[in-house]
Amino acid sequence: MALLTILEYPDPRLSRVAEPVVAFDEALRQLVRDMGETMYAAPGVGLAATQVDVHRRVLVMDLSEEKNALRVFVNPQIEWAADELVSCEEGCLSVPGIYDQVRRPARVRVRAQDEHGAAFVLECSDTLAVCIQHEIDHLNGKVFVQHLSMLKQARVVAKLRKRRVRR
Repeated sequence: MALLTILEYPDPRLSRVAEPVVAFDEALRQLVRDMGETMYAAPGVGLAATQVDVHRRVLVMDLSEEKNALRVFVNPQIEWAADELVSCEEGCLSVPGIYDQVRRPARVRVRAQDEHGAAFVLECSDTLAVCIQHEIDHLNGKVFVQHLSMLKQARVVAKLRKRRVRR
């Protein structure tokens, strides 16, 4: 397994829309293992392939306390979203140290496949619903700060630039 490099906003590669996965092979399963290892090491609760500069529709997440319940979503699609919105504080491995409130549907139904190609449908609510929407946004070329006002987006970019100069 290998730790992958996580792209940081506003890297233009984060805006690229991921392509559907068609080959459910050992290379895909290795990508999933590497993404899981990278997410746990970061540490984070979710990671989309776009964030590691692989533009395929793959994401992993683990919301368990023990960090031993990796979930894999290949070619995920939101089939349905509730009208009810919730506001949650979100952060992102591609936007380190930045957190802000984002409004999203409170519940969603997701259709996806696992790393072997088996299809499944999952009804999501609470943190799982927020996380799956956040990660699917990545696959669609969108980072959570793009849900914020233009002023807040500019502040995030300025803060991240300032931090990079200090490194």
